[in-house]
Amino acid sequence: MSKIQVIVVDDSAVVRKIFSEILSKTNDIEVVATAPDPYVARDKIVQLAPDVVTLDVEMPRMDGISFLKRLMRYYPLPVIIISSLTEKGGVLAMEALASGAVEVMSKPGSSYSVGEMGDQLVEKVRAAYLVRHRFKNPQNSPLVDRGKPLSIPTALAKTTNKVVALGASTGGTEAIKNVLIRMPANSPGITIVQHMPPKFTAAFADRLNGLCQMEVREAVDGDTLHPGLVLIAPGNFHMLLKRSGARYYVEVKTGPMVNHQRPAVDILFNSTAKYVGPNAVGVILTGMGADGAQGMLRMKQAGAKTIAQDEASCVVFGMPKEAIKIGAVDVIAPIDLVAGEIIKALE
Repeated sequence: MSKIQVIVVDDSAVVRKIFSEILSKTNDIEVVATAPDPYVARDKIVQLAPDVVTLDVEMPRMDGISFLKRLMRYYPLPVIIISSLTEKGGVLAMEALASGAVEVMSKPGSSYSVGEMGDQLVEKVRAAYLVRHRFKNPQNSPLVDRGKPLSIPTALAKTTNKVVALGASTGGTEAIKNVLIRMPANSPGITIVQHMPPKFTAAFADRLNGLCQMEVREAVDGDTLHPGLVLIAPGNFHMLLKRSGARYYVEVKTGPMVNHQRPAVDILFNSTAKYVGPNAVGVILTGMGADGAQGMLRMKQAGAKTIAQDEASCVVFGMPKEAIKIGAVDVIAPIDLVAGEIIKALE
């Protein structure tokens, strides 16, 4: 079996060395070249035709976003964006995902240990490799906006103490947007885990808040979940849903990674099964790995309705596939119909 061929693009020699060493320790990944800037990278990409590129955002001569846009236009292939863990870095990461990057991660030496960062990098490279076929046919690419009309209801029939819990990973930022822009303003509270570093989740929430009828924000420990509100788990923290009387609230806390992730979807789903039971709707979208599958099974066993994105519309059919395989899913739907299925389940 041939190895996943990677080119690492970063102006920092230290980062290039760290990434090369981490990836070279695996049996299925090979760093075929590194580049200090987009101009050198361009020549090496054309020469070596890698499967995946890791790309720094802030570089001399040409910034990573500009290079990414040119790459998607003339030589599309899976790109993982590496950004600084700052407010600006989060905004740039969102722009990169909207421009065609399939994954984002933070630079070394921020909130993750070297070991954790290495695990993240390896998983993201493998996830990016799985979506390479979408770049062969632009009509299948997650970058293409097909301009499908949205059917956005203005209100929901009255619901009592309902909660929606949603999890996603690779390709999830666009999938989550697709779902939330279709949800009416008075929808029950929604909790979301998207695998993403800190700062990036705040920028993601801000972006969604400007597009959706519901209020969307990054969760803070103790936040009350109420109708019309979407809470997104902050990067590098787990989020649990709890209840005190009739009040639902979130607990945001640190802890060991689960399924190589923090935040982890299983943490959210398990707590939702425990405290919400049959009043919950669980949703699992595109993503690499199995995070969320066991938690969704517990939700279903507790009486919740469960929904998974279908294979054809997933960027990576990993997380939904694992949930379906163990019998945790009631409904399988293309991403454009997921919001409608949530509304059906709530009513």
